[in-house]
Amino acid sequence: MVKDLTVGNPQKVLVTFTIPMFISVVFQQLYNIADSVIAGKFAGEDALAAVGASYPITMIFMAVAVGSNVGCSVLISNLFGAKKYEQMKTAVSTTLISAVVLAVLMTVLGLLGTRWLMNMIHTPDNIFGDGAYYLRIYIAGFIFVFLYNIATGVFSALGDSKTPLYFLIGSSIGNILLDLLFVACFHWGVGGVGWATFIAQGAACILALFALKNRIKNIKTTQAIAFYSKEMFGKVCRLAVPSILQQSFVSVGNIFIQSLINQNGSHVIAGYSAAVKLNTFAITSATTLGNGISNFTAQNLGAGQLERVKSGVKGGIKMSAAIAVLFTAAFCAAASFFIQLFMNETSDQLALSTGTQFLYIVSPFYIIIAMKLLFDGVLRGGGAMKSFMAATFTDLFLRVVLAYVLSAHFGVLGIWYSWPIGWTISAVFSAAFYLRGNWKRGIE
Repeated sequence: MVKDLTVGNPQKVLVTFTIPMFISVVFQQLYNIADSVIAGKFAGEDALAAVGASYPITMIFMAVAVGSNVGCSVLISNLFGAKKYEQMKTAVSTTLISAVVLAVLMTVLGLLGTRWLMNMIHTPDNIFGDGAYYLRIYIAGFIFVFLYNIATGVFSALGDSKTPLYFLIGSSIGNILLDLLFVACFHWGVGGVGWATFIAQGAACILALFALKNRIKNIKTTQAIAFYSKEMFGKVCRLAVPSILQQSFVSVGNIFIQSLINQNGSHVIAGYSAAVKLNTFAITSATTLGNGISNFTAQNLGAGQLERVKSGVKGGIKMSAAIAVLFTAAFCAAASFFIQLFMNETSDQLALSTGTQFLYIVSPFYIIIAMKLLFDGVLRGGGAMKSFMAATFTDLFLRVVLAYVLSAHFGVLGIWYSWPIGWTISAVFSAAFYLRGNWKRGIE
């Protein structure tokens, strides 16, 4: 259902819009976590480490998909809020055509470079084969991931956060059931985890594209629609490329960090793999609220409703803080319990202590990164991409540099410390850019 975010009580509208997005994240992260849990329980610690070792590489591909999602969503939200429906439809078709071309190119390059990528992050020999196999399966299905993210971005731009939720619930349940079938019953190991994801995401992508086609068709226009526009492609790129770079910078930073961790052996890799999946759950939840405020900001600035944006930000701060406190309390109170979910009776104690230690150090700072991501969302929704990129790059640079510097003195503890330090400093930058207010001019 198409929903205009420029009318009604701003905070209530924002809550109603973002709750389905948050539930979507819950299901998405549950099936990501289920991949690792099922691999660890039924295929062993090495299988968990193999999936985890390739995880930062898969996140580079995901960064392109998510960045494109956010970038096109902001532009389409702005055009929808301004009631420029012909241009909006052109933006949708231009984005989809460009996404197909980029996805095919990345798939070919990724498949050719799989072993090089795994070598680059110093993957241990005992998990190299399984890690590379899982990565190849993931890359082969990347076009599904990419187009699905574009489709959900368009739905969100139109104020519809429920339709993507329904597809994601179906995909998540299907993925978990296939994981159990392929890994626990057929004993396919890491390959079973990869093929389960491939099939589930492929089905969700195809269904989402069919639904999107019908949704766009039902928005009435009076003029002929251009299916591809170089001018519109340029506008999409102006918003999407910084978002892609933002997501990619974080993923590239995680690859450098993963490379450091991989030098400590498969037990540490397994513990970190479990903890980082839980950490990603928390961070992605906050990121989703940031994406929601981007759509809200873009629609309302497109309609000239600046005061509604400010009111929405106040509501967003409350929601972000509540989610951050919830995750912090859960991980601080029961870190060992959550890490043990990924382990079986043969898992080494070092893996358990590594994951637990990471959560104890990082999770108290979730409220800081949640505020940063919220302010980033406003900057992106207002088209203040230089400020948005500056805050993001600060986080990336500090986390990577500090990880290398501190690990030389404190070992893996130094790597964990680099996360909250980077988050805190970059959050100050994001808040300062928000208060400066250059986002208020909107997308030009």
